[in-house]
Amino acid sequence: MSNIVIKRVENKKDLRTFIDFHYDLYAGNAYDVPNLYSDEFNTLSRDRNAAFDFCEAEYYLAYRDGRLVGRVAAIINHRANERWDRQDVRFGWIDFVDDIEVTRALLQAVEDYGREKGMKSIVGPLGFTDMDPEGMLTMGFDKLGTMPTIYNYPYYPEHMERLEGWSKDNDYVEYFLEVPDQIPEKYSKIAQMIEKRYNLHVRKLTRKDIFKGGYGRKLFELVNETYKDLYGFSQLTDRQIEQYIKMYLPLADLSLITVIEDGNNDNKMAGMGITIPSLSRALQKCRRGRLFPFGWYHLLRAIKFHKTEGVDLLLMGFLPEYRAKGANALLFADLIPRYQAYGFKWGESQVEMESNEGVQSQWGPLAPTNHKRRRCYRKTIE
Repeated sequence: MSNIVIKRVENKKDLRTFIDFHYDLYAGNAYDVPNLYSDEFNTLSRDRNAAFDFCEAEYYLAYRDGRLVGRVAAIINHRANERWDRQDVRFGWIDFVDDIEVTRALLQAVEDYGREKGMKSIVGPLGFTDMDPEGMLTMGFDKLGTMPTIYNYPYYPEHMERLEGWSKDNDYVEYFLEVPDQIPEKYSKIAQMIEKRYNLHVRKLTRKDIFKGGYGRKLFELVNETYKDLYGFSQLTDRQIEQYIKMYLPLADLSLITVIEDGNNDNKMAGMGITIPSLSRALQKCRRGRLFPFGWYHLLRAIKFHKTEGVDLLLMGFLPEYRAKGANALLFADLIPRYQAYGFKWGESQVEMESNEGVQSQWGPLAPTNHKRRRCYRKTIE
């Protein structure tokens, strides 16, 4: 390890180097879906990411013989630590060449940072919040990645298994789903029944609803409520919610967003589904994550003209009291015809805890295939 030098990111030039390393390491990879450079820069910048209201972080670069060979972020989410009664430092944005000594040096830098801050454990890969990619891919290395998730080479988890002191903390699963030719009878029958029995109904949002009627905020408040007991979750703050509304919803295809309301309870929002055309192939065509000169064109074709075969089920959630009532059937009964009209052939669920059988059971009529798994690791800081 003596020829490996760890350097802390200290300025914007270093941060650009930190971000660009991923594009270099995965250049030409058929399965990696690189994030947009601008999104990475905004997320990692202290003056642009509202998560820094309750998080602190440092970023590290690993050099061997003067050549950049790895990167990692060390993050402390004080809000999550308080919620879960932990003293964790998270590692995220980790990438490295196939040299276990580089991996060891990067994780040691995160551990040392955590120790200095009084933390007792190191855990990851995790981001600042659940809105960031999380979990190291352990199965599905030959499957196309998605915008909201991490792709990594097979040697990543091999290194983690070889390093001392690390153990499984949580596993996630992801499902490949078929868009059927017709609405599955299970969804259509249950949807009709619960509309009559519980007075639940579909609402399609307008831009006025979202930006002036308060529905943008309601969507993310529902995320806070429905995700609050999930692994490592920290509730979004008002400033984060405002940031996400401005960042994601202006370009959203509102026909792919469905809200379920309770007519017996002042049209209370009972659940929602935010889905988007798959941007995987379009992002792969954005050279080094840049929109210019031609990246914007490929994204526009996917977002506006639906020139993609897949749909990503980005955020889905129902309040606990509505889950047993089959409210999700209303959601799918509304969305599936829209997928068919756009020519989508498949859908992809996002990360789900392997123990969350309730979520996984809803995919049954869509011929689900568990085609990816990923893991978060934990180590005690001695």
